[in-house]
Amino acid sequence: MSKSKDFIVVKGARAHNLKNIDVTIPRNQLVVVTGLSGSGKSSLAFDTIYAEGQRRYVESLSAYARQFLGQMDKPDVDTIEGLSPAISIDQKTTSRNPRSTVGTVTEIYDYLRLLFARIGTPICPNHGIEITSQTVEQMVDRVLEYPERTKLQVLAPIVSGRKGAHVKVLEDIKKQGYVRVRVDGEMLDVSEDITLDKNKKHSIEVVIDRIVVKEGIASRLADSLESALKLGGGRVLIDVMGEEELLFSEHHACPHCGFSIGELEPRMFSFNSPFGACPSCDGLGSKLEVDLELVIPNWDLSLKEHAIAPWEPTSSQYYPQLLQSVCNHYGVDMDAPVKNIPKDLFDKVLYGSGEEKVYFRYVNEFGQVKENEILFEGVIPNIERRYRETSSDYVREQMEKYMAEQACPKCKGGRLKPESLAVFVGGKTIADVTKYSVQEVQEFFSNVELTEKQQKIAHLILREIQERVGFLVNVGLDYLTLSRAAGTLSGGEAQRIRLATQIGSRLTGVLYILDEPSIGLHQRDNDRLIRTLQEMRDLGNTLIVVEHDEDTMMAADYLLDIGPGAGIHGGQVVSAGTPAEVMQDENSLTGKYLSGKEFIPVPLERRKGDGRKVEIVGAKENNLKNAKMSFPLGTFVAVTGVSGSGKSTMINEVLYKSLAQKLYKAKAKPGTHKEIKGLEHLDKVIDIDQSPIGRTPRSNPATYTGVFDDIRDVFAQTNEAKVRGYQKGRFSFNVKGGRCEACRGDGIIKIEMHFLPDVYVPCEVCHGKRYNRETLEVKYKDKNISEVLGMTIEDGVEFFANIPKIKRKLQTLVDVGLGYMKLGQPATTLSGGEAQRVKLASELHRRSTGRTLYILDEPTTGLHAHDIARLLEVLQRLVESGETVLVIEHNLDVIKTADYIVDLGPEGGDKGGQIVASGTPEQVVKEERSYTGKYLKEILNRDKARMKEKIKEVELSQ
Repeated sequence: MSKSKDFIVVKGARAHNLKNIDVTIPRNQLVVVTGLSGSGKSSLAFDTIYAEGQRRYVESLSAYARQFLGQMDKPDVDTIEGLSPAISIDQKTTSRNPRSTVGTVTEIYDYLRLLFARIGTPICPNHGIEITSQTVEQMVDRVLEYPERTKLQVLAPIVSGRKGAHVKVLEDIKKQGYVRVRVDGEMLDVSEDITLDKNKKHSIEVVIDRIVVKEGIASRLADSLESALKLGGGRVLIDVMGEEELLFSEHHACPHCGFSIGELEPRMFSFNSPFGACPSCDGLGSKLEVDLELVIPNWDLSLKEHAIAPWEPTSSQYYPQLLQSVCNHYGVDMDAPVKNIPKDLFDKVLYGSGEEKVYFRYVNEFGQVKENEILFEGVIPNIERRYRETSSDYVREQMEKYMAEQACPKCKGGRLKPESLAVFVGGKTIADVTKYSVQEVQEFFSNVELTEKQQKIAHLILREIQERVGFLVNVGLDYLTLSRAAGTLSGGEAQRIRLATQIGSRLTGVLYILDEPSIGLHQRDNDRLIRTLQEMRDLGNTLIVVEHDEDTMMAADYLLDIGPGAGIHGGQVVSAGTPAEVMQDENSLTGKYLSGKEFIPVPLERRKGDGRKVEIVGAKENNLKNAKMSFPLGTFVAVTGVSGSGKSTMINEVLYKSLAQKLYKAKAKPGTHKEIKGLEHLDKVIDIDQSPIGRTPRSNPATYTGVFDDIRDVFAQTNEAKVRGYQKGRFSFNVKGGRCEACRGDGIIKIEMHFLPDVYVPCEVCHGKRYNRETLEVKYKDKNISEVLGMTIEDGVEFFANIPKIKRKLQTLVDVGLGYMKLGQPATTLSGGEAQRVKLASELHRRSTGRTLYILDEPTTGLHAHDIARLLEVLQRLVESGETVLVIEHNLDVIKTADYIVDLGPEGGDKGGQIVASGTPEQVVKEERSYTGKYLKEILNRDKARMKEKIKEVELSQ
């Protein structure tokens, strides 16, 4: 029994490509699972151990609860002993909900709401004075603070700054027996004839009592104050003769303007509750407004050349004819570039003719003519109206193309209603605090000055906030602001936030399964992350981490190397033990890389490029500080910097979107910058990211790379196909004809079950082969089309060896390390790294033009050192053929092989956004301020020494 106490024992795991393996994993340790991409690490960690831990927990709940949780299939494994409840923290699940922010996801915002509700000070936004409610006793005490013999009068304000003659008000005062009033600061007798100008604003106060401060006056003062409060609707004015006036209110309101705030409670500060949300934007902080830059993407075009994008001619000629009529009316030149049209005339086109009628002649497609005088609404109001009034999703989607998120004009992006934004702690509103970065929140609450009473109330809340903020700093997220939308976080950031939240929950005895937590982290922040993982282990938890990062592997208590290859060549345990034991193991590829027997070589010389360069000037998007960056074309460029330093903003928002707009007339709006020089040297820009290559099981590597078309051609050329009259369309599983109609070419049928997961069963007509019997009778080299789709790509290269077109495309897939994959493997089952490499492969077999820029954002995600070596060969091949490859990367093995580095920083968030260093790796390591340079130096020195050793060995052996 003791074994299951100290170990998790897995017997007979067969999920995906696992070869019926037995694994023993020590509990309460930091266990790293590594191996080539596609070797079966995730199959073991997520699809076997996590799936079973989760399933056992869910099984213990009632049927009613289970229907909400979604059922997990029983993984393909004989037994697992010693499991704990499992929590998986992977990269995928960030909330796409626009209401989710870093603050709400980490629960810091919940504590902030509580803090502001308990110790917040409401301050009138119009008069800047604290809003408090006072009892009569408090008012009496305040008045009696004046020195003896002070003369004062008690006034009841009944009209404050309202227009009118107020005859009725003055009559009522007279009837109630009061003698004196103060009108607009002037003392008058009620018996006088008071006439007021009804078009001006007036203030009227009734004199209730005149008092001289002395002993024994308190009860009379209290009576007078009560009468005044009654008459003045809860407000009373004390006029200290010749000195000052005091305004008291018994309501929770500003005594001057009546701005009132109810009882402070946490829901007042929630932008997801109607009690707190800004009524204008419903708590989103932004509104979709028509954006002129999207309506007119290119100001050099004329109206004839369709400068107004939403009104480009479609099947209907209505809008072009309407535009023609308006231009005729105002004499606007339709052949001039729009930037040259006088603003007052062009505004009529954009914002409408107002009250002025325009003659409109419309000829519809049937030649019928309609003529009438119309009020022209304008291009922008037209888009707004169509967006507002439509019930069709298509039209709404079309209109959204020309709209952009703008900060809500009412709350200025603060998301809350004015009352909630008038509450302050330490001189800041809750919206101010959420605009701080995590680091600044930490500093703010460390230094905030509170009264003793506030300190007593808040100290527990502050402790919770500081603790959670501390965890975020430890996982390297100190640069994120609390108001950052959760949907804009990268996979690595989202995962680390959930990691921080988990540490905050302080659970013990749990099995955590993590998927590459180091993604998107700079070496500098990696040590803190590893410490965080060790802290979670020390609380009494078991951590299974799927990871390729060398430092994390060396810090592990136990290392599992899965392999030896990928796909069908993997699925076995190659080596297991402490990192030191794995390094001694001759069979372990991971061990060889850890011990330095294998390593990625440093290029002997750096390419200079071909003299052309691209230069970005004055980039100011997000946290970029008017940055200027350039890089030579025809080289391998690495853009580096700590997390949050502005790498993705610079490359994806500014550079890529500008290029896409210039080269492909894309509708995307580039980030703010002055100009980009050198664009004339490029005619293609290709962003190879990790998004899926297809959302349905119908797309697969063969369809994506286009090789499936060629394979269908081969089948259509066979004699059997010609005899039967089959065209190439017969061999597609997406169209009627050749496919099995029972499952419509999917090969599987989905059966919906209630209380249980949807079950996919192989189609009983075609038995999962996707095609009908007649199609499958056509064979090429004794294999039918379904068997070809079931081949691995490696086998495909041999099978189609004498068809160069197919062989070339498949060979590129093998080159990027995907030889183990099946040709027909559904796109939905590929990992992000695999999808990215399929895209890379489909670029490789294109003919090179020497004018293409490839952009890759962290291409090493999910890759083992050995995979990275192959990826680098492929990227270097692209550069050799004259193209430019630009990678955003933290992996030092990639950075050391670059020809040119641009390092952003020096820190993340507001402290980043500048170019810290640029040049060859050898130049960057000399820059004092560059964190990348500091870590790169060790690696360069280490690997150059290793290369000398290697050369010596080779020379000796000869």
